[in-house]
Amino acid sequence: MEVILLEKIGKLGDLGAVVQVRAGYGRNFLIPEGKALPATRKNRDRFELERLAFEARQQEIFERAQALAAKIADVEVVLDRPAGSTDKLFGSVTNSDIAAFFLGRGIETPRGSIDVPYPIRTLGDHTVRIRLHPDIIPEIKVRVERRVNR
Repeated sequence: MEVILLEKIGKLGDLGAVVQVRAGYGRNFLIPEGKALPATRKNRDRFELERLAFEARQQEIFERAQALAAKIADVEVVLDRPAGSTDKLFGSVTNSDIAAFFLGRGIETPRGSIDVPYPIRTLGDHTVRIRLHPDIIPEIKVRVERRVNR
């Protein structure tokens, strides 16, 4: 299936690119989310007429991602979890835990954009990437500390 991208998408292409994608990905994700249009003659003409509006929207998305990255950079992520005597956690830290931490500080970060490269199952510092935009992927340190029973 050929689609016209309405915003920059990681490994697919930039705004306005006509790319070939799998039919399910196009029909079920890209088109309903407003990230692409089917590459018909009518839609190609429509895109060219509205190109400036799409570019302005892309710039707005980029600026929001930059602002969110600046907020995230100012926060030190420290999670306390119960752990055994060998510093192994009883469970693991997930992207949902990190998203909840940010939400508790008033920063709404989509859970799906938090990239935990491996299961965090030990105490200490761990590096996590947050994919806010294809060009903005800040890395943060997540410190996992032992929960102190009170």
